[in-house]
Amino acid sequence: MTTERPSQQSSPGPLRRILSSTFAIFETRLELLGIELQEEKERLIGVLFLGLAAMMLTMMALITLTVLIAIFFWDTYRWQSLAGITLAYVLVAAFCGLKARNGLRDAPNMFDETLSEFRKDRDTFR
Repeated sequence: MTTERPSQQSSPGPLRRILSSTFAIFETRLELLGIELQEEKERLIGVLFLGLAAMMLTMMALITLTVLIAIFFWDTYRWQSLAGITLAYVLVAAFCGLKARNGLRDAPNMFDETLSEFRKDRDTFR
């Protein structure tokens, strides 16, 4: 009479399962972080390209406008017209600089979704 023992598979202990789940959650969050970084990089490159193109074309237009105004007022108000154009450029540049500074200061956090997922995970384990 032989007694056969049923083959027992060693199931992982509770600590091992918790660690495995924790690492799986952490891996998922890191993947989300990587996706957000990739999206932000692509958006930033697109914005930079369009911004540089707009700046280049605007500079060409402003140079042409300055030359046209200087030619138009060359006989009568030569230096006054150039001073007025310069003052207008300075005012617009100051406005743009302040607007850009406010845009950078008020920018949302880049990893909002990842941080919210980490907060959910933290609240789940409490």
